[in-house]
Amino acid sequence: MGKKIATVITDMFEDIEFTDPAEAFKEAGHEVITIGDEKGKQVEGKNKEATVTVDQGIDDVDPNDFDALFIPGGFSPDQLRADDRYVTFAKHFMDEKKPVFAICHGPQLLITAKTLEGRDATGYKSIQVDMEYAGAKVVDKEVVVCQNQLVTSRQPDDIPAFNRESLNLLK
Repeated sequence: MGKKIATVITDMFEDIEFTDPAEAFKEAGHEVITIGDEKGKQVEGKNKEATVTVDQGIDDVDPNDFDALFIPGGFSPDQLRADDRYVTFAKHFMDEKKPVFAICHGPQLLITAKTLEGRDATGYKSIQVDMEYAGAKVVDKEVVVCQNQLVTSRQPDDIPAFNRESLNLLK
């Protein structure tokens, strides 16, 4: 039975950090639902390799309707964390112990949601200190799985490991 994966995204996401995991999730029979400011709006990756049409507006979704949360990296998470609606949405998944997959700059949204304290995690090199200040135990490796719930990776090179561990949690 496929799971419903909420994917929070806006302009300037890291193209391959969305497209590659999203494809892996779909191939495994899961549903990837993109969530942005407005349904039908197009958002563009920072390398201009991917354009994504937003499936649902953030005001029209209920986190209870989803099994997992996926936060692609790039500049998207930093923009999203300035909006309380996305912060509250992400916090729900962490509080309810639902699977959360955050790559590269993705953990920035979890920092703002104040949900990293006491967690093992990793992220892009430039945000690792921020993660430590947020109370995370930062481990510098390609993928970190914490409490069978949170999967984090550092950069595009880590995508194969990120996909593998994320898919494991969806089984």
